[in-house]
Amino acid sequence: MSFSERAAHRGFAAAGVRPAVRPISAAEHLAFVRTRRSVSFLQTPAWARVKTEWRSESLGWFDGPRLVGAGLVLHRPVPRLDRFTLAYLPEGPAIDWTGDIGAWLAPLAAHLKAHGAFAIRLGPPVTTTTWSAAQVKEGIADAGVARLTDLPGQWDDPVGARVGSRLREAGWLPQSPEDGFGVGHPQFKYEIPLAGRTEDELLRGMNQQWRRNIKKAAKEGVAVTVGTAPRAAEDLKAFHDLYVHTAERDHFTPRPLRYFETMFAALSAEDPDRIKLYLAHHHGDLVAATIMVRVGAHAWYSYGASSTEKREVRGSNACQWAMIRDARNAGCDIYDLRGITPTLDAEDPHVGLIQFKVGTGGRAVRYVGEWDLPLRPLVYRAFDMYMRRRAR
Repeated sequence: MSFSERAAHRGFAAAGVRPAVRPISAAEHLAFVRTRRSVSFLQTPAWARVKTEWRSESLGWFDGPRLVGAGLVLHRPVPRLDRFTLAYLPEGPAIDWTGDIGAWLAPLAAHLKAHGAFAIRLGPPVTTTTWSAAQVKEGIADAGVARLTDLPGQWDDPVGARVGSRLREAGWLPQSPEDGFGVGHPQFKYEIPLAGRTEDELLRGMNQQWRRNIKKAAKEGVAVTVGTAPRAAEDLKAFHDLYVHTAERDHFTPRPLRYFETMFAALSAEDPDRIKLYLAHHHGDLVAATIMVRVGAHAWYSYGASSTEKREVRGSNACQWAMIRDARNAGCDIYDLRGITPTLDAEDPHVGLIQFKVGTGGRAVRYVGEWDLPLRPLVYRAFDMYMRRRAR
């Protein structure tokens, strides 16, 4: 969004004018996404076709006839109360968060309540605090530091602070847990800034271990390729087999192959460059595979898998480096390594995740997190009790 557009939006908010909210078509939604520098892939119309277990709709904010904001809403029904839904906007909506957010969110709440929502859950794509890789490494080495939030931020975003404050004042309830991971999307992430940086500069920003692993993969003859249409089904099946192996080794529940088939079909249909599968082979053996998603100037490392055998050839590092370079060459501002926990305690088993990602250079980032607005308090309390019982 340009400076003049943001100024215009602040102008109508200051004048007490609220943009109107109404449903828009997938085509209108996609056209709006393409005007933005960055929108989460979870807020694209294609994502509705991935999350088939949810009812979905695209909503637009209008300043007169002009579409000035958009959001994908996923509706989750309440058990035994199917006429009510939780209206969820993951990492969205795509609106101007720098202005009067009440002018944007009040008409959203009115529309959703009128159409059966008992609550809204959203995750503003707005940061609050950033920590450099050097700060994170120093924090891990310091026995007196247990969490990222124990460290002063390298940069604090006043917009993020203001958004959190305004949401709380308006009755929204924070949902992000202390460890950064909950039922929704993570509040803490790790990102590599790409804008204006050469490949050599990106490599120099990595730690010695990462640079050594990338060089070792090349020396060992690891070849990274991008899955192509003629072999798409075969390549995706190979990825999934390795992903299931990774899940068994690392003790997490894998998604079924059908999920990834749907994800690739939906996102590729929206934009042929939206999603890519990277495959690292060593002498004919698949040793690592990763999935990258890109919308505008933002690229995400979405899924990864690696073999237990031949780990010494560093296929995972080779895949990451290929994705980072491709994201940079596509003009991306950010390569997003997705979620981390905020722990810096060397004894915490989760600290390995942030140690792996901090080796890329980059920065740790805290977002505003996810927030709920109860629209029908009795139904919301019943839903909250149900979710708490299910989590036990």
